Amino acid sequence: MTIGTNGNYAKSYANHQLWRLHVTNNEQIAKILAFSRIAHLHDINFWSKHFRIHEPIDIRVPPQAIDDFADFLTSDGVKIEYVVHMNDIGAIIERQRILQNLTQSSSNTNDFAYDKYHTIEDIHAWVDQMVATYPEMVTPFTVGKSYENRDMKGFKISSKKMATKRDGTKVTAKKAVWWDGGIHAREWISPATVIYTAYTLLSKYGQDPTITQLVDQFDYYILPVFNVDGYAYTWTKDRLWRKTRSKTSVANCYGADPNRNWDYDWCKSGSSHDPCDDTFCGEKAFSEIETAQVAKFIADQRGTIVNYINFHSYSQLWMSPWSYTTTSPAQFKLQDDGSIQAINALTAVHGTQYQHGSVAQIISPTSGSTIDWTYGIANVTFSYGVELRDTGEYGFLLPENQIIPSGEETMAGLEALLMYIDKHVYA
Repeated sequence: MTIGTNGNYAKSYANHQLWRLHVTNNEQIAKILAFSRIAHLHDINFWSKHFRIHEPIDIRVPPQAIDDFADFLTSDGVKIEYVVHMNDIGAIIERQRILQNLTQSSSNTNDFAYDKYHTIEDIHAWVDQMVATYPEMVTPFTVGKSYENRDMKGFKISSKKMATKRDGTKVTAKKAVWWDGGIHAREWISPATVIYTAYTLLSKYGQDPTITQLVDQFDYYILPVFNVDGYAYTWTKDRLWRKTRSKTSVANCYGADPNRNWDYDWCKSGSSHDPCDDTFCGEKAFSEIETAQVAKFIADQRGTIVNYINFHSYSQLWMSPWSYTTTSPAQFKLQDDGSIQAINALTAVHGTQYQHGSVAQIISPTSGSTIDWTYGIANVTFSYGVELRDTGEYGFLLPENQIIPSGEETMAGLEALLMYIDKHVYA
């Protein structure tokens, strides 16, 4: 693993705490929502993006802000209760870094460890390995170059067989799905889970009847890491970096939130015009080369892709459009029933509980999101944003021993969802 020149990450989170706020009324919600817009000025970072009564809100607080933030939570006659959920985020990051160094997988890509987190270089080598190992099924593609000139590298899985309708007739125009991970750089369980599910499709094809059927019915576009620059940065400089790494109009403030940068109701609710904020929407819609190129790739497959999933962490949510409004789209029941199929199958594996619904209803309205564009512009009916494990015990610092369980349950959910989609697109 490449680390900072001082033997550690360049940005230290020593003595930073994670506070869990408990809000019980709308006054408290309004107070904390207003503060969220200026939190970055104090190096206070909201790990939770939802602001709802009786839903915990996780906030990283640096040591220099602890006293003032505690005072703020009791000020103005609106007291907000909290507990210190993590006493020292930096110590957790350091323990995980040491463990990763001790358990580094072999340099031989054939020994890729699916129960470990991997650098962007390792992941791209794994893509090459899949192409070499399954040449009849895997075709590499590069969406384009990132801002820092990295390849946005993925692959297509196809059995080359024709899909079959419910009545047994063959379909010449096979439908496709797109799954991507790592749109937010710090959410390491996301690429790890996408990698696990893609490998499961390949390694169990011809052995597992359900997977064999699903690979024959659909083509799969897999992009393990969307935000390649940001992800690389989390391995070398700042473990909790979220955005891209493009330059902005403000010195020393970098990147935009690639899940707020899409040209659909861009930069209204739930996003920021401040380049220093974690939810900065960009200077304009599709200002980020990464989002623009993924959008072009998907648009070029218009009419083919019927399922899009943007994997995130954390909170255990399976969400459909809309993100920008709590008003449900015309196809909401069709989409949400797919979510229900997925989470029921997922829960059956390890008992992990997920919620379902639209993004705006479950979290809060968010403009310029990926799935609003894929659904509203690219006409991908079954567009979802999935928040993986956990519900906040570890948050973005999910231990490696949860990678395989996350992959197993997510794969079960995907199988159930694809069986559901199959019935509707090949009717």
